[in-house]
Amino acid sequence: MDLVDHHDQSPRPEPGHLSLQPYLLSKRILDLAISLALLPLAVPLMAIIALAIILDSPGSPFFIQERVGKDRRRFRMVKFRTMRADHDDSRDRAFMQAYVAGRLNQGDEEQAFINKPIKKGEITRVGRILRKTSLDELPQLVNVLRGEMSLIGPRPNVPWEVEEYQEWHFERLDVRPGITGYAQVYGRSSLSFDEIAARDIHYVRHIGLKMDLHILWRTFWIVFSGRGAG
Repeated sequence: MDLVDHHDQSPRPEPGHLSLQPYLLSKRILDLAISLALLPLAVPLMAIIALAIILDSPGSPFFIQERVGKDRRRFRMVKFRTMRADHDDSRDRAFMQAYVAGRLNQGDEEQAFINKPIKKGEITRVGRILRKTSLDELPQLVNVLRGEMSLIGPRPNVPWEVEEYQEWHFERLDVRPGITGYAQVYGRSSLSFDEIAARDIHYVRHIGLKMDLHILWRTFWIVFSGRGAG
């Protein structure tokens, strides 16, 4: 399904356009309201998860990484650490750059189906649970409260992945990145990067509270069913 015409140059409101200001204000209020409402449950849960990570493997319970957000601004995204602290990401970088650029070779296709080059032995015992339940993303509520992310939006890439973008991919950076998004609820780990970008741009071009609430609802259903995680 081709969601985006890459050559479409027809005028459309930019995310900062006056006509979108009421929506953007409502979206920010929704982000803050849900994040603050979740904090009384999230804080003790995060404390338990952090302790479990520390007991399971040496190293910090958190993984902080620079990501590229709205309008190509960089910020530091926080997650729970799910891999061994001594994990070498050089192979991951090469794989993900090839994935974003669409140049994976035939031998990578099975691994590319889940879009992740991490081997099972590199993921901790607690990390496997966190990835399965998507609880490794919970600390990103801090990024949402800071205004660096939204609850809903395209997932942010690291700078060396963005270096591999084709020109049309950059439209996904016109909005704040999200903890969950259109690509996560319609394909998640089974998509090529072009398919992810097409879904994200479809979201950018059709943003609205109705779309956001629909994505939130599907996210809860997917997380609780464990579909597409890993």
